[in-house]
Amino acid sequence: MSDSVKIVASNRKATHEYHIDERVEAGMVLQGTEVKSLRAGKANLREAYCVVERGEMMLKQCHISPYDHGNRANHDPVRSRKLLLHKREIDKLGKAAAQKGYTLVPMKIYFKRGKAKLEIGLGKGKKLYDKRKDIADRDTKRRMERAEATRGRDE
Repeated sequence: MSDSVKIVASNRKATHEYHIDERVEAGMVLQGTEVKSLRAGKANLREAYCVVERGEMMLKQCHISPYDHGNRANHDPVRSRKLLLHKREIDKLGKAAAQKGYTLVPMKIYFKRGKAKLEIGLGKGKKLYDKRKDIADRDTKRRMERAEATRGRDE
């Protein structure tokens, strides 16, 4: 049996803004209309972040659009959502995030074996020069690949 993974939303800016040291998979406590919206791909992680409150991991500011065919029982788009992790994982991530410069960044939401999952990254904020270096490295790599492709055609 294979692990079929369907990515719903990803935070593409997270790797640009943070050095991701560790990644953890967490389950999500969702309402029915939220699951339907996620299956339709209507989620946004751009402003989202994770915090530990009263011994529980919470996802804040994640926007899951209201379900199109929902009724008055539709969900609040930016409500706080509880994340399902083991107690020792919550403690470990909470202590790590309390260190100076570290934060818990939601990386992507996906379905794995029919269950909604969130990948959380423990990240340290990048400085401006780090971002510039990453962009320069990416441009250099792109130029090298282009040169390889054109060199192969000349022969």
